[in-house]
Amino acid sequence: RKTIAEAMSLSVRTAAHVTTVAEVDMSQLVELRAEIGAKWKEEGINLTYVPFVIRAAVRGIEHFPVINSQIVDNTLVIKKYINFGVVVAIQEGLITPVIRRVETKGVKQISKELEEISLRARDRKLSLEDLRGGTITLSNPGVFGAVLATPIIYQPQSAILWMGRIAKMPVVRDEAIVIRSMMYLCLSYDHRAIDGSIAAQFLQHVRRVLEDPRQLLDR
Repeated sequence: RKTIAEAMSLSVRTAAHVTTVAEVDMSQLVELRAEIGAKWKEEGINLTYVPFVIRAAVRGIEHFPVINSQIVDNTLVIKKYINFGVVVAIQEGLITPVIRRVETKGVKQISKELEEISLRARDRKLSLEDLRGGTITLSNPGVFGAVLATPIIYQPQSAILWMGRIAKMPVVRDEAIVIRSMMYLCLSYDHRAIDGSIAAQFLQHVRRVLEDPRQLLDR
């Protein structure tokens, strides 16, 4: 708890935190997961929504690379590789193992690595190398029913994505009220590195990709 407290306090003191939120219609992704989940389960893959969000974020970073940046010694460094830290809840608190070079991997490979590294985190079998080198982070408290939040950035990263719960809600489509599976996707970012307009455009790009999820199975 002391280590977590020190890291979070340092981030709040250091970064100019801002959070932007997007509403994402996850209905097609819910259907796609139901369609392919059983088949992937036979291959030993427990398919969640997290790998899709990671792949969608990679697409967004391709258009807005400053999202995948760090401020080091007053210099803005934009990383050419994407190492995604994924927050895992364990009994003592939260730990963030890193999946490396996700820009080179598809949903299936990310799913495999995510499950493997999450199990090792819960079994206390992570190495220091597993926790180092993240360039951006994803947190998914939506699995516990959380709706939205303003997450704290992991230093020296410039951004963290946060997934809320996916819930059926009434929304307006073509002048009619329909029921859709909706999710809030939050992005906290360091305003010293990322302007609000860039953050909003990045989130909207991620939203559009998630709302047409079959394109994420290309790789």
